[in-house]
Amino acid sequence: MDFGKLKDISKVDFKLGNIPAFTTKTLGSLPEEPSLIQFYFGCTGWAMKNWAGTFYPSKIKAKDFLYYYSRQFSTIELNTTHYRIPEKNTIDKWYRVSDDNFKFSPKIPQSISHSNDLSVFGSKIDEFCNSVRRLNEKLGQSFMQLPPFFGPEKIAVLDSFLKKFPIKDVPLSVEVRNADWFNNDNNLLLLLDLLAEHNAGTVITDVAGRRDVLHLGLSSHCAMIRFVGNSLHPTDYLRIDSWLDLLVQWMTEGLREIYFFSHQPDNILSPEICIYLIEQLEIKSNLRFIKKTKRIDDAQLSLF
Repeated sequence: MDFGKLKDISKVDFKLGNIPAFTTKTLGSLPEEPSLIQFYFGCTGWAMKNWAGTFYPSKIKAKDFLYYYSRQFSTIELNTTHYRIPEKNTIDKWYRVSDDNFKFSPKIPQSISHSNDLSVFGSKIDEFCNSVRRLNEKLGQSFMQLPPFFGPEKIAVLDSFLKKFPIKDVPLSVEVRNADWFNNDNNLLLLLDLLAEHNAGTVITDVAGRRDVLHLGLSSHCAMIRFVGNSLHPTDYLRIDSWLDLLVQWMTEGLREIYFFSHQPDNILSPEICIYLIEQLEIKSNLRFIKKTKRIDDAQLSLF
């Protein structure tokens, strides 16, 4: 991911920062009834030839990438849907091949997210939602990445979109990148309030060159974190430690659903962060994971 990427990170302050009062309010308004915590972890693509022999079988064929990916990770940041709405046969294949407990997190097509009206007056929203609904129980949290030109002055457009989008059966989180959302506390508050009104979540991105998008604002029961590392630099692990402390805190305060996506340059090293994340989360919390990212060899394939 090139957004916020820096060649020199030596002067970056990687602290998570302050938690907005709105997040505390959101957590305080969640149902008090105890329920299982759903923690999903994954990367940004399954077509990774470089994982052959480490996280995939050494002689893996392209048609089997999703099969093995979905047994190494519990979710996918599904970027392919950003470029086209999947055909029925494609969706059905994804559903059939993937692990029973796997979740797809499809990205809203750019034909919607990058249009001036967010396609409120067209049919594309319905086309996308009808497509991903075929994932049934494997449909996770979808997300919309708004372009840099989408600033606070367009909040009425976002409101119209959220009124039309069927969040009840296609859960949605929203990521904003325009700096004006963050250089004015009132603008971020308006955004969080609007998302909460429609039961939409936020996307929190932790990347070196844009510390403002690390806003820590929660507007629903679901937290979606996009963690962008720097080739397993020591600060990557220190940042994960900070995230674990915060997420454990949020879980004790009522948060029950988390999507955590690991990004690395070329994404070759992304599984390493997932391994560390799960190992440390089991140490620091009561969570126990049946599915874990692990290195395999051909002799272990019977485990799948």
